[in-house]
Amino acid sequence: MAKVELKQPIVDEIKSSIDGAQSVVVVKYLGIDVAKDTALRKAFREADVNYKVYKNTMVRRAIEGTEFAPLADVLEGPNAFAISKSDATAPARIISKFAKDVSALEIKAGVVEGTLYDADGMKAIAAVPSRDELISKLLGSLQSPISNLARVLNQIAEKGGGADAAVEAPAKEEAAPAEVAAEEPAKAEEAAPEADSKEEA
Repeated sequence: MAKVELKQPIVDEIKSSIDGAQSVVVVKYLGIDVAKDTALRKAFREADVNYKVYKNTMVRRAIEGTEFAPLADVLEGPNAFAISKSDATAPARIISKFAKDVSALEIKAGVVEGTLYDADGMKAIAAVPSRDELISKLLGSLQSPISNLARVLNQIAEKGGGADAAVEAPAKEEAAPAEVAAEEPAKAEEAAPEADSKEEA
């Protein structure tokens, strides 16, 4: 069997991995120990990132004619590739986190949402919060005005209740003199017949 035929399944695998990917990051990984590499791969799996070592010749063939073709310029020496279809910033963010403890781990370049970034550009991408973090911050900012509004409405309701009580009190006070005034004519009318009877006597 020809070597080309043996290599084709690997090329097809890479093509399948990058098809629809939001980001592909080229990683220099030589020098990382087994424990750190295991932890790194676990972090990638949890973030739904495909992380694998491929030969540069295979990757060049797979990315030819795609938006990831510009990465061919950095394909020198042993490389690993972090590919994400769900979170464009996840590969850079995870690698940057691990690189703090593993100096041998470096991002060489990456294509994120169709744009090529060098190592410095990928550092900026790594600082971008994840989608879940952004959603959480957005919900937090939305909930704050709502809670403030609820607090204000509650205060207004409490003050409104006090005003109603204040209105009811004078109303009752006004009603009392009116009742007294209504009783006085009635007493006068009752007294009139008594006076008439005395005069007749």
